[in-house]
Amino acid sequence: MRLIGKAGARSAAAPEADTDAWAESPENPESRPGALPAQRTSGLSERPTPGYGPDSLVHVPTRQFAAAVGAYAERPGAEPPSGAALDPAGLDPTSFETALAARESAALEARHRQAADGGDPDAATRLGTLLLRRGDLEDAEPYLRAAAAAGVRSAANNLGVLLHQQGHRAEAGQWWRQAAVAGSAPAAHALGLQLRDQGEEEAAEYWLHFAADHGHPLGAYALGDLMEHRRDVRAERWFKVSADAGHREAAYRLARMREAAGDKDTAEAWYRTAAARSHPRAALRLGVLLEERARTDRSLLDEAARWYRQAAQNGEPRAACALGFLLRDSGDVAAAAEWWQEAAEAGDGNAANALGAVHASRGEAKEAERWYRAALDAGDQNGAFNLGLLCAGTGREQQAEQWYRRAAYAGHREACNALAVVLLQRGDESGAEPWFSKAAEAGSVDGAFNLGVLHAGRGEQRQAQEWYARAAAEGHGEAALQLAVVQEQRGNLSGALERYRQAAAGGSAEGAFRLASLLDRRGDADAEAEHWYALAADAGHRRAQVRMGVRAADRGALEIAESWYRRAAEAGSRSAAFNLGLLLARQDSEAEAMLWYTRAADAGHGRAALRLALLALRRGEPVQAENWCRRAMDYGPAEVAERAGRLLGALHAELSA
Repeated sequence: MRLIGKAGARSAAAPEADTDAWAESPENPESRPGALPAQRTSGLSERPTPGYGPDSLVHVPTRQFAAAVGAYAERPGAEPPSGAALDPAGLDPTSFETALAARESAALEARHRQAADGGDPDAATRLGTLLLRRGDLEDAEPYLRAAAAAGVRSAANNLGVLLHQQGHRAEAGQWWRQAAVAGSAPAAHALGLQLRDQGEEEAAEYWLHFAADHGHPLGAYALGDLMEHRRDVRAERWFKVSADAGHREAAYRLARMREAAGDKDTAEAWYRTAAARSHPRAALRLGVLLEERARTDRSLLDEAARWYRQAAQNGEPRAACALGFLLRDSGDVAAAAEWWQEAAEAGDGNAANALGAVHASRGEAKEAERWYRAALDAGDQNGAFNLGLLCAGTGREQQAEQWYRRAAYAGHREACNALAVVLLQRGDESGAEPWFSKAAEAGSVDGAFNLGVLHAGRGEQRQAQEWYARAAAEGHGEAALQLAVVQEQRGNLSGALERYRQAAAGGSAEGAFRLASLLDRRGDADAEAEHWYALAADAGHRRAQVRMGVRAADRGALEIAESWYRRAAEAGSRSAAFNLGLLLARQDSEAEAMLWYTRAADAGHGRAALRLALLALRRGEPVQAENWCRRAMDYGPAEVAERAGRLLGALHAELSA
């Protein structure tokens, strides 16, 4: 069974939101990355004091917070309520430090609250931002509103974040605009994203450009994204700005652009940058590029496997699938199956097909069918084709045809070819031809070859040669062989040699044998002829094996000759059986020689029958000799029939004397 599969590709027009890399605001490198729910609100906070802002929002309800550290002190210096004191002796060091930090944070919040309630806009900004980060939106809103009304631009920006989270997008946009006009790059970025989503692309570009020009990496990324959507060549510049600042998705998008432009070296460098920041698709693409280069440098396969493994562990099923194929090619099918199962369970149809093929190769038809169906459910029509192959292999011809037909109607070219073969075998040539044509036009090499066979069977040689030529151009060895035979019949030996070479290179054992025979007849390329004879013989071509035996015997290498003769004779070659008998007779192994002569004669070999007749006469068995003579006359060739006739005549004369 041949597994037909393909790796899908995700559209570059649908980038993932990359909050992990740039949730950390450039104005506050100490904030925790990765907590914002979407890029649109990441990195929007502007604050003069490190440690505040919504960039790393962690939702902790006030009651839960108070339960952990005790109630807030009403004012600085107030004694904590009973039960709030920390007892270091009763805590392990880790929990003690955690509780102490929480207590200090609560005290800091209390001081900010006291100052904010006293009318300090900076304290109101800090308190509102702290509450926003904690997820206490209702408590944060009045403080942020008071500070924003007092002209604190970071408060205006963070108020926009709060309102956006509450679903009040129009008012959020107003506050972001106020902060952006005041010079806030995070607010300009947020405003630009909102305008883009509303379809106001020109205004969005203006504010994103403002954010990017003021050093905001997410603004540069969003600007590049907008420009790429509009096919603006400046997109690459802004992706690079963002990538240079550490944005992993920008590095990935930049790498994709360079790869599409044919600059694989630069693409690989940016894939490495993004993959080093744990970008799963970048690690996948890096693995693919390394695997391609491994065709000339096998040492790169280990590195490709490492990147596939990293991408797979970060949730990229296509990487798990690719790693499976890499392991299979190295001979570790068991490990490959584990990765394919992981990818298949995550919805990768290609991996499901591969896993189905593993089970099919073990004879586990039910498991194979299960995974092929899973591939089909994942939208991979190869699953339907493979189900057809599975049913055909288990004798369920009607079901096989149904699966082939389903895949063929979905455009699967090899299924079109397989369906046409089924119809042709059933005698429905008119039904088969359109499917052969559809397969061939879609690029199926086998479909093109079969269409050539169909036309040749009707005597339509010109059309047959055209389809053979199309298939041969794609490396189909048997198609090249058909073209070569026609060239040889026309006396164009140089053209025949070229086509025979093409056939042999395409895996045709008959092509290799005919190439060797033609070179042998020319007599000027003995070494090359033997090379092609050996290639065909190793592929199981019986006439080539006989020819290798003859050439070895001519050199006196009788053991080698015997080995080739035995291989061919055991595969059913009557010429090899006769030659093996001759060789054994010369080595005084008359009894075994008789066995091989008999096998050859029973298969219609005239010389073997004549030899058996002579041996029967030598043993004094005239009746047996007469029977073998008659068979030799029937088998031929003419010279053998003539000799057998003379021997039979002499035998009759002797018997009647």
